[in-house]
Amino acid sequence: MMIDDRTHLPSEIQDLPKESFEFANADWETDEKFTTEPIGFFKDAFRRLFHNRVSMISLISILVIIFLSILVPNITGYGYTQQNVKLKNLPSKIPGIEKLGVFDGTRVLTNIKKSSISDPKRYPEGSVLKVLKEYKAGRQDVVDIKVDYYLYSGVPEGEYHWFGTDSLGRDLMTRLFMGTRISLLIAFLSVVTNLIIGIIYGSIAGYYGGKVDLFLTHLAEVLDGLPYLVVTILFMLWLGPGMLSIILALTFTGWIGTARLTRAQFYRFKGREYVLAARTLGVPDRKLIFRHILPNTIGPLITRAMIAVPGAIFSESFLAYIGLGIKPPAPSIGILLAEGQKVLLQYPNQTFFPAILISILMIAFNMLSNGLRDAMDPSRRGED
Repeated sequence: MMIDDRTHLPSEIQDLPKESFEFANADWETDEKFTTEPIGFFKDAFRRLFHNRVSMISLISILVIIFLSILVPNITGYGYTQQNVKLKNLPSKIPGIEKLGVFDGTRVLTNIKKSSISDPKRYPEGSVLKVLKEYKAGRQDVVDIKVDYYLYSGVPEGEYHWFGTDSLGRDLMTRLFMGTRISLLIAFLSVVTNLIIGIIYGSIAGYYGGKVDLFLTHLAEVLDGLPYLVVTILFMLWLGPGMLSIILALTFTGWIGTARLTRAQFYRFKGREYVLAARTLGVPDRKLIFRHILPNTIGPLITRAMIAVPGAIFSESFLAYIGLGIKPPAPSIGILLAEGQKVLLQYPNQTFFPAILISILMIAFNMLSNGLRDAMDPSRRGED
């Protein structure tokens, strides 16, 4: 009973001053007030994600690659379609690092006639750095030599191609990061489209249930049984090679997994008390779906989306590798890998850099998705 609340007491007691009253139990204590700031689910999840070192390194790596894919093609000074066949198949040459003996623009030439290395028209002065081996091929004296390939190819002094050039003399670094931009754009657009379709489809199936759920589930199973490559080829024949065909091929059945996850989450939450209370108050189905139930599925959906991005990048690269990629001369990571694989033994740099980049992307997205999965696990709420 509060001291100021005396309405139920006799009138003679009601007139007494407040100082005349005291607590009967002198040891009575009140509950302590909360002194810390309340933390919501998402704030707590992102705090746990921030403390996950592997996930943060992965996130930084992804952001750096995205930033470079936007910046690099605009600052190299080369267009991604710019050709110069006189400078074809150049090795990588990086300023500063070249002094360490790696990425220095040198290449080993084998089975060269010994007499030809003294010809200044063929081997400009200073281009032959070292004779590695001398031997005979029949009656001919031949040598293996290490040459400054930039000087040998007539590249102007001070011009660098950090990742080298391809068979048409196009700068590989420009093409690689332009291709990364295109691959990431295809991946993000396809994943966002899959999320939108999957969420709407799964929400309707999970919320209404019954015959609606049965029909939509069987329809998704039929579509999921269509061969992926056949669908891709049909889109290529209908629309021609390009980004649109690849995005449609990736989204034709790519939304089904999201729809199944959303449907399962709706069956889990649609019977909860707060949903029943909202329905009793006359809240329409649209608001029940998107305001009361769907927010509880956001965590698993975000995790699934992060896992789907590297899958989409890999699928695009696979399609490009087998010749079903975007229309040349536009690059992508898969196209660069397919072109580099043809000359892997002769010019390994044309495969090495695209392979390293796609490996970093795949590992980073998978590690980040694992971190998001752990961070958004409700059972770990409140952990540091």
